[in-house]
Amino acid sequence: MGFTLPEEYMQLKKMVRKFTEKELFPLENMVIEREASRGFTDLSVLPPEEEIKLMEKTKELGLWGLDVPEEYGGQGLGAMAKIVVSEELRRSIVPFFLPPDSPNLDFMIACCTEEQHEKYLFPYARGEKRSALAMTEPGAGSDAAGIQMRADLKNGKWVLNGSKSFISFGPKADFFIVMAVNDKEKGKKGGFTAFLVDKGHPGMQIVRNVNTIGEMLAYEMVFDDCELDPSQVLGEVGQAFIPLSNRFGVRRLEIAAWCCGYADRLIGLMIEQANLRKTFGKLLADRQAVQWWIADSTTELHATRLMLYNAAWKMDNGLGDLRKETSMLKIYATEMLSKVADRAIQVHGGMGLTKEMPIEYIYRLVRIFRIVEGPTEIHRWLLAREVLKDQKPYDNFGVF
Repeated sequence: MGFTLPEEYMQLKKMVRKFTEKELFPLENMVIEREASRGFTDLSVLPPEEEIKLMEKTKELGLWGLDVPEEYGGQGLGAMAKIVVSEELRRSIVPFFLPPDSPNLDFMIACCTEEQHEKYLFPYARGEKRSALAMTEPGAGSDAAGIQMRADLKNGKWVLNGSKSFISFGPKADFFIVMAVNDKEKGKKGGFTAFLVDKGHPGMQIVRNVNTIGEMLAYEMVFDDCELDPSQVLGEVGQAFIPLSNRFGVRRLEIAAWCCGYADRLIGLMIEQANLRKTFGKLLADRQAVQWWIADSTTELHATRLMLYNAAWKMDNGLGDLRKETSMLKIYATEMLSKVADRAIQVHGGMGLTKEMPIEYIYRLVRIFRIVEGPTEIHRWLLAREVLKDQKPYDNFGVF
Protein backbone atom coordinates (compact mmCIF):
# COMPACT_ATOMS: atom_id res chain seq x y z
CA MET A 1 0.00 0.00 0.00
CA GLY A 2 1.39 3.37 -0.98
CA PHE A 3 0.69 6.57 0.93
CA THR A 4 2.59 9.00 -1.28
CA LEU A 5 1.42 10.99 -4.28
CA PRO A 6 2.87 9.99 -7.67
CA GLU A 7 5.85 12.12 -8.69
CA GLU A 8 3.90 13.89 -11.44
CA TYR A 9 1.29 15.00 -8.92
CA MET A 10 3.99 16.20 -6.53
CA GLN A 11 5.43 18.35 -9.31
CA LEU A 12 1.95 19.62 -10.14
CA LYS A 13 1.41 20.50 -6.48
CA LYS A 14 4.70 22.42 -6.32
CA MET A 15 3.91 24.33 -9.53
CA VAL A 16 0.48 25.40 -8.29
CA ARG A 17 1.86 26.41 -4.88
CA LYS A 18 4.35 28.67 -6.66
CA PHE A 19 1.55 30.11 -8.83
CA THR A 20 -0.65 30.73 -5.75
CA GLU A 21 2.07 32.55 -3.85
CA LYS A 22 3.22 34.59 -6.84
CA GLU A 23 -0.12 35.43 -8.48
CA LEU A 24 -2.86 35.09 -5.87
CA PHE A 25 -1.31 36.26 -2.59
CA PRO A 26 -0.66 39.80 -3.98
CA LEU A 27 -4.39 40.14 -4.81
CA GLU A 28 -5.64 39.31 -1.31
CA ASN A 29 -5.76 42.84 0.09
CA MET A 30 -7.83 43.93 -2.89
CA VAL A 31 -10.21 41.00 -2.39
CA ILE A 32 -10.63 41.88 1.30
CA GLU A 33 -11.30 45.54 0.48
CA ARG A 34 -13.83 44.77 -2.26
CA GLU A 35 -15.70 42.27 -0.09
CA ALA A 36 -15.83 44.73 2.80
CA SER A 37 -17.02 47.67 0.70
CA ARG A 38 -19.54 46.13 -1.69
CA GLY A 39 -22.51 46.44 0.69
CA PHE A 40 -25.65 44.91 -0.80
CA THR A 41 -24.40 44.95 -4.39
CA ASP A 42 -23.18 41.87 -6.24
CA LEU A 43 -19.75 43.29 -6.96
CA SER A 44 -17.34 40.44 -7.58
CA VAL A 45 -14.48 40.42 -5.08
CA LEU A 46 -12.16 39.37 -7.91
CA PRO A 47 -12.34 41.97 -10.73
CA PRO A 48 -13.15 40.43 -14.15
CA GLU A 49 -9.96 41.82 -15.66
CA GLU A 50 -7.86 40.13 -12.99
CA GLU A 51 -9.72 36.87 -13.45
CA ILE A 52 -9.03 36.97 -17.19
CA LYS A 53 -5.31 37.43 -16.53
CA LEU A 54 -5.27 34.49 -14.12
CA MET A 55 -7.16 32.35 -16.62
CA GLU A 56 -4.61 33.10 -19.32
CA LYS A 57 -1.69 32.29 -17.03
CA THR A 58 -3.16 28.99 -15.84
CA LYS A 59 -3.99 27.99 -19.39
CA GLU A 60 -0.35 28.59 -20.35
CA LEU A 61 0.69 26.41 -17.41
CA GLY A 62 -1.54 23.59 -18.65
CA LEU A 63 -3.89 23.64 -15.67
CA TRP A 64 -7.20 23.62 -17.54
CA GLY A 65 -9.28 20.47 -17.94
CA LEU A 66 -7.22 18.40 -15.50
CA ASP A 67 -10.03 15.94 -14.75
CA VAL A 68 -11.73 16.18 -18.15
CA PRO A 69 -11.50 12.82 -19.97
CA GLU A 70 -9.26 12.85 -23.01
CA GLU A 71 -12.16 12.02 -25.34
CA TYR A 72 -13.69 15.37 -24.37
CA GLY A 73 -10.49 17.30 -24.99
CA GLY A 74 -9.08 17.26 -21.48
CA GLN A 75 -6.00 15.86 -19.78
CA GLY A 76 -7.73 12.88 -18.20
CA LEU A 77 -5.78 13.08 -14.93
CA GLY A 78 -8.83 12.39 -12.80
CA ALA A 79 -10.11 13.50 -9.42
CA MET A 80 -6.80 13.23 -7.56
CA ALA A 81 -5.08 15.80 -9.77
CA LYS A 82 -7.97 18.24 -9.50
CA ILE A 83 -8.10 17.78 -5.71
CA VAL A 84 -4.36 18.39 -5.29
CA VAL A 85 -4.56 21.55 -7.41
CA SER A 86 -7.74 22.81 -5.71
CA GLU A 87 -6.10 22.44 -2.31
CA GLU A 88 -3.09 24.51 -3.35
CA LEU A 89 -5.21 27.25 -4.93
CA ARG A 90 -7.22 27.53 -1.72
CA ARG A 91 -4.16 28.43 0.30
CA SER A 92 -5.22 31.87 -0.90
CA ILE A 93 -8.54 33.60 -0.22
CA VAL A 94 -8.70 34.81 -3.84
CA PRO A 95 -11.75 32.99 -5.27
CA PHE A 96 -10.16 31.72 -8.46
CA PHE A 97 -11.37 28.42 -9.94
CA LEU A 98 -9.94 26.45 -12.83
CA PRO A 99 -12.32 25.48 -15.62
CA PRO A 100 -14.42 23.49 -15.87
CA ASP A 101 -16.37 23.19 -12.61
CA SER A 102 -16.00 19.47 -11.85
CA PRO A 103 -19.42 18.61 -10.34
CA ASN A 104 -21.40 19.89 -13.32
CA LEU A 105 -18.87 18.31 -15.67
CA ASP A 106 -19.53 14.94 -14.01
CA PHE A 107 -23.30 15.46 -14.32
CA MET A 108 -23.06 16.36 -18.01
CA ILE A 109 -20.72 13.54 -18.96
CA ALA A 110 -23.18 11.11 -17.40
CA CYS A 111 -26.24 12.58 -19.14
CA CYS A 112 -25.51 14.67 -22.26
CA THR A 113 -26.75 13.50 -25.66
CA GLU A 114 -24.51 13.74 -28.75
CA GLU A 115 -26.26 16.95 -29.76
CA GLN A 116 -25.67 18.40 -26.28
CA HIS A 117 -22.01 17.39 -26.49
CA GLU A 118 -21.44 19.91 -29.25
CA LYS A 119 -23.56 22.70 -27.81
CA TYR A 120 -22.75 22.37 -24.11
CA LEU A 121 -20.31 19.66 -23.00
CA PHE A 122 -17.36 20.28 -25.33
CA PRO A 123 -17.38 24.11 -24.91
CA TYR A 124 -17.77 23.62 -21.17
CA ALA A 125 -14.89 21.15 -21.01
CA ARG A 126 -12.69 23.60 -22.95
CA GLY A 127 -13.47 26.42 -20.50
CA GLU A 128 -15.42 28.42 -23.09
CA LYS A 129 -18.74 28.28 -21.21
CA ARG A 130 -19.77 28.42 -17.56
CA SER A 131 -22.64 26.62 -15.91
CA ALA A 132 -24.65 26.83 -12.70
CA LEU A 133 -26.91 24.36 -10.93
CA ALA A 134 -30.42 25.66 -10.20
CA MET A 135 -31.77 23.22 -7.64
CA THR A 136 -32.37 24.95 -4.29
CA GLU A 137 -35.77 26.51 -3.63
CA PRO A 138 -37.23 28.50 -0.71
CA GLY A 139 -38.67 25.28 0.71
CA ALA A 140 -36.15 22.76 -0.56
CA GLY A 141 -32.43 22.93 0.13
CA SER A 142 -30.74 19.95 1.71
CA ASP A 143 -33.88 17.90 1.04
CA ALA A 144 -33.54 17.88 -2.74
CA ALA A 145 -36.58 15.61 -2.98
CA GLY A 146 -38.70 18.51 -1.74
CA ILE A 147 -38.37 20.72 -4.83
CA GLN A 148 -41.63 22.09 -6.19
CA MET A 149 -40.74 23.61 -9.58
CA ARG A 150 -43.04 22.11 -12.17
CA ALA A 151 -42.07 20.76 -15.58
CA ASP A 152 -45.17 20.07 -17.66
CA LEU A 153 -45.21 18.67 -21.19
CA LYS A 154 -47.60 20.82 -23.25
CA ASN A 155 -47.98 20.63 -27.02
CA GLY A 156 -44.63 18.91 -27.41
CA LYS A 157 -42.76 21.45 -25.25
CA TRP A 158 -41.63 21.36 -21.63
CA VAL A 159 -42.91 24.32 -19.62
CA LEU A 160 -41.15 25.27 -16.38
CA ASN A 161 -42.86 27.22 -13.61
CA GLY A 162 -41.50 28.04 -10.17
CA SER A 163 -38.61 29.75 -8.41
CA LYS A 164 -35.06 28.93 -7.35
CA SER A 165 -33.03 30.49 -4.56
CA PHE A 166 -29.39 30.64 -3.42
CA ILE A 167 -28.13 29.95 -6.93
CA SER A 168 -24.39 30.47 -7.28
CA PHE A 169 -22.73 32.27 -10.22
CA GLY A 170 -26.03 33.71 -11.49
CA PRO A 171 -25.25 36.25 -14.25
CA LYS A 172 -21.81 34.68 -14.84
CA ALA A 173 -23.34 31.42 -16.07
CA ASP A 174 -23.84 30.82 -19.78
CA PHE A 175 -26.35 28.07 -19.05
CA PHE A 176 -28.09 26.48 -16.08
CA ILE A 177 -28.81 22.89 -15.11
CA VAL A 178 -32.33 23.27 -13.77
CA MET A 179 -34.04 20.63 -11.63
CA ALA A 180 -37.82 20.29 -11.86
CA VAL A 181 -40.61 17.87 -10.97
CA ASN A 182 -42.32 16.23 -13.93
CA ASP A 183 -44.29 13.69 -11.84
CA LYS A 184 -45.06 14.62 -8.24
CA GLU A 185 -46.38 11.16 -7.39
CA LYS A 186 -43.14 9.45 -8.37
CA GLY A 187 -40.95 12.07 -6.70
CA LYS A 188 -37.24 11.27 -6.74
CA LYS A 189 -37.96 7.74 -7.99
CA GLY A 190 -38.83 8.67 -11.55
CA GLY A 191 -40.30 12.14 -11.18
CA PHE A 192 -37.27 14.46 -11.32
CA THR A 193 -35.93 15.84 -14.60
CA ALA A 194 -32.94 18.06 -15.37
CA PHE A 195 -33.00 20.69 -18.11
CA LEU A 196 -30.32 22.75 -19.84
CA VAL A 197 -31.48 26.37 -20.00
CA ASP A 198 -29.43 29.05 -21.74
CA LYS A 199 -28.80 32.42 -20.15
CA GLY A 200 -31.45 34.92 -21.22
CA HIS A 201 -33.94 32.25 -22.32
CA PRO A 202 -37.50 33.65 -22.43
CA GLY A 203 -39.43 32.92 -19.24
CA MET A 204 -36.31 32.64 -17.04
CA GLN A 205 -35.24 35.66 -15.03
CA ILE A 206 -32.66 36.40 -12.34
CA VAL A 207 -34.64 38.68 -10.07
CA ARG A 208 -32.15 39.66 -7.36
CA ASN A 209 -28.89 38.89 -5.63
CA VAL A 210 -28.84 37.70 -2.01
CA ASN A 211 -25.85 38.84 0.04
CA THR A 212 -24.60 36.36 2.59
CA ILE A 213 -21.82 35.99 5.13
CA GLY A 214 -18.42 36.12 3.47
CA GLU A 215 -17.77 36.45 -0.24
CA MET A 216 -20.50 34.11 -1.50
CA LEU A 217 -23.05 35.64 -3.84
CA ALA A 218 -26.35 33.91 -4.38
CA TYR A 219 -29.25 34.72 -6.66
CA GLU A 220 -33.00 34.20 -6.86
CA MET A 221 -34.48 33.06 -10.16
CA VAL A 222 -38.05 32.89 -11.42
CA PHE A 223 -39.35 30.64 -14.19
CA ASP A 224 -42.66 31.83 -15.64
CA ASP A 225 -43.96 29.61 -18.46
CA CYS A 226 -40.36 28.99 -19.54
CA GLU A 227 -40.84 26.89 -22.67
CA LEU A 228 -38.16 24.39 -23.66
CA ASP A 229 -37.67 22.01 -26.54
CA PRO A 230 -37.36 18.31 -25.57
CA SER A 231 -33.75 18.52 -26.76
CA GLN A 232 -33.06 20.59 -23.63
CA VAL A 233 -33.73 17.65 -21.32
CA LEU A 234 -30.49 16.53 -19.66
CA GLY A 235 -30.51 12.76 -19.33
CA GLU A 236 -33.68 10.72 -19.17
CA VAL A 237 -37.02 12.22 -18.26
CA GLY A 238 -37.70 11.53 -14.58
CA GLN A 239 -34.25 10.06 -13.87
CA ALA A 240 -32.26 13.09 -12.68
CA PHE A 241 -32.01 12.29 -8.98
CA ILE A 242 -29.14 9.77 -9.15
CA PRO A 243 -26.80 11.89 -11.35
CA LEU A 244 -27.69 14.88 -9.14
CA SER A 245 -26.66 12.92 -6.05
CA ASN A 246 -23.39 11.88 -7.71
CA ARG A 247 -22.74 15.50 -8.60
CA PHE A 248 -23.03 16.48 -4.93
CA GLY A 249 -20.39 13.89 -4.03
CA VAL A 250 -17.86 15.49 -6.37
CA ARG A 251 -18.46 18.93 -4.83
CA ARG A 252 -18.03 17.57 -1.31
CA LEU A 253 -14.58 16.29 -2.23
CA GLU A 254 -13.73 19.74 -3.55
CA ILE A 255 -14.94 21.44 -0.38
CA ALA A 256 -12.72 19.13 1.67
CA ALA A 257 -9.77 20.10 -0.56
CA TRP A 258 -10.56 23.79 -0.04
CA CYS A 259 -10.66 23.23 3.72
CA CYS A 260 -7.23 21.57 3.59
CA GLY A 261 -5.77 24.48 1.64
CA TYR A 262 -7.11 27.11 4.00
CA ALA A 263 -6.03 25.10 7.06
CA ASP A 264 -2.51 24.72 5.66
CA ARG A 265 -2.29 28.51 5.25
CA LEU A 266 -3.63 29.18 8.76
CA ILE A 267 -1.24 26.73 10.42
CA GLY A 268 1.64 28.41 8.60
CA LEU A 269 0.50 31.79 9.95
CA MET A 270 0.19 30.36 13.48
CA ILE A 271 3.71 28.93 13.35
CA GLU A 272 5.10 32.25 12.14
CA GLN A 273 3.28 34.22 14.83
CA ALA A 274 4.25 31.79 17.60
CA ASN A 275 7.94 32.14 16.72
CA LEU A 276 7.81 35.95 16.58
CA ARG A 277 5.40 37.20 19.26
CA LYS A 278 6.37 37.44 22.91
CA THR A 279 4.06 37.81 25.90
CA PHE A 280 5.36 38.39 29.40
CA GLY A 281 8.89 37.78 28.19
CA LYS A 282 8.29 34.41 26.49
CA LEU A 283 7.59 33.44 22.90
CA LEU A 284 4.12 32.12 22.15
CA ALA A 285 5.93 29.04 20.84
CA ASP A 286 6.88 28.27 24.43
CA ARG A 287 3.28 28.46 25.69
CA GLN A 288 1.68 25.05 26.09
CA ALA A 289 -1.75 26.25 24.96
CA VAL A 290 -0.30 27.54 21.68
CA GLN A 291 1.74 24.38 21.20
CA TRP A 292 -1.39 22.28 21.60
CA TRP A 293 -3.38 24.43 19.17
CA ILE A 294 -0.70 23.96 16.54
CA ALA A 295 -0.29 20.25 17.32
CA ASP A 296 -4.04 19.57 17.18
CA SER A 297 -4.43 21.59 13.97
CA THR A 298 -1.56 19.73 12.30
CA THR A 299 -3.00 16.36 13.33
CA GLU A 300 -6.49 17.19 12.12
CA LEU A 301 -5.24 18.51 8.77
CA HIS A 302 -3.17 15.36 8.27
CA ALA A 303 -6.18 13.14 8.99
CA THR A 304 -8.37 15.15 6.61
CA ARG A 305 -5.82 14.89 3.80
CA LEU A 306 -5.56 11.12 4.20
CA MET A 307 -9.36 10.79 4.04
CA LEU A 308 -9.54 13.13 1.04
CA TYR A 309 -6.77 11.51 -0.98
CA ASN A 310 -8.18 8.07 -0.25
CA ALA A 311 -11.63 9.11 -1.50
CA ALA A 312 -10.18 10.74 -4.64
CA TRP A 313 -8.13 7.59 -5.32
CA LYS A 314 -11.28 5.47 -4.96
CA MET A 315 -13.14 7.75 -7.35
CA ASP A 316 -10.38 7.54 -9.96
CA ASN A 317 -10.34 3.75 -9.69
CA GLY A 318 -14.11 3.36 -9.87
CA LEU A 319 -14.29 1.72 -6.46
CA GLY A 320 -18.00 1.84 -5.82
CA ASP A 321 -20.38 4.04 -3.88
CA LEU A 322 -18.63 6.91 -2.10
CA ARG A 323 -21.58 8.31 -0.17
CA LYS A 324 -20.11 7.36 3.21
CA GLU A 325 -16.70 8.80 2.36
CA THR A 326 -18.06 12.10 1.04
CA SER A 327 -20.35 12.53 4.06
CA MET A 328 -17.47 11.83 6.45
CA LEU A 329 -15.30 14.33 4.59
CA LYS A 330 -18.01 16.99 4.54
CA ILE A 331 -18.38 16.64 8.32
CA TYR A 332 -14.74 16.29 9.29
CA ALA A 333 -13.10 18.76 6.89
CA THR A 334 -15.47 21.66 7.58
CA GLU A 335 -15.35 21.16 11.35
CA MET A 336 -11.57 20.80 11.17
CA LEU A 337 -11.22 24.15 9.41
CA SER A 338 -13.65 25.79 11.84
CA LYS A 339 -11.42 24.78 14.75
CA VAL A 340 -8.19 25.73 13.00
CA ALA A 341 -9.53 29.17 12.05
CA ASP A 342 -10.70 29.77 15.61
CA ARG A 343 -7.29 28.80 17.00
CA ALA A 344 -5.53 31.01 14.45
CA ILE A 345 -7.53 34.00 15.66
CA GLN A 346 -6.62 33.19 19.27
CA VAL A 347 -2.92 32.94 18.45
CA HIS A 348 -2.98 36.32 16.69
CA GLY A 349 -5.18 38.03 19.26
CA GLY A 350 -6.57 41.37 18.09
CA MET A 351 -4.72 41.17 14.78
CA GLY A 352 -6.55 37.96 14.00
CA LEU A 353 -9.84 39.88 14.04
CA THR A 354 -8.69 42.60 11.67
CA LYS A 355 -8.87 42.81 7.91
CA GLU A 356 -5.11 43.28 7.84
CA MET A 357 -4.83 39.50 7.59
CA PRO A 358 -6.85 36.78 5.79
CA ILE A 359 -7.71 34.93 9.02
CA GLU A 360 -11.12 36.45 9.79
CA TYR A 361 -12.01 36.14 6.10
CA ILE A 362 -11.42 32.37 6.22
CA TYR A 363 -13.25 32.18 9.56
CA ARG A 364 -16.39 33.48 7.84
CA LEU A 365 -15.90 31.37 4.72
CA VAL A 366 -15.90 28.08 6.60
CA ARG A 367 -19.27 28.92 8.13
CA ILE A 368 -20.64 28.75 4.61
CA PHE A 369 -18.99 25.38 4.00
CA ARG A 370 -20.81 23.85 6.97
CA ILE A 371 -24.14 24.65 5.24
CA VAL A 372 -23.71 24.29 1.46
CA GLU A 373 -23.85 20.85 -0.16
CA GLY A 374 -25.67 19.53 2.89
CA PRO A 375 -25.39 20.75 6.50
CA THR A 376 -23.22 18.81 8.92
CA GLU A 377 -26.22 17.44 10.82
CA ILE A 378 -27.73 15.90 7.69
CA HIS A 379 -24.46 14.23 6.75
CA ARG A 380 -24.20 12.74 10.22
CA TRP A 381 -27.72 11.38 9.82
CA LEU A 382 -27.01 10.02 6.33
CA LEU A 383 -23.76 8.38 7.45
CA ALA A 384 -25.37 6.81 10.50
CA ARG A 385 -28.26 5.54 8.36
CA GLU A 386 -25.89 3.83 5.93
CA VAL A 387 -23.74 2.27 8.67
CA LEU A 388 -26.79 1.06 10.59
CA LYS A 389 -28.20 -0.42 7.41
CA ASP A 390 -24.92 -2.28 6.83
CA GLN A 391 -25.17 -3.62 10.40
CA LYS A 392 -21.39 -3.40 10.84
CA PRO A 393 -18.69 -0.72 11.31
CA TYR A 394 -17.41 1.09 8.26
CA ASP A 395 -14.54 -0.86 6.63
CA ASN A 396 -12.45 1.34 4.34
CA PHE A 397 -10.58 -1.60 2.84
CA GLY A 398 -13.56 -3.89 2.26
CA VAL A 399 -12.04 -6.84 4.10
CA PHE A 400 -15.10 -7.69 6.16
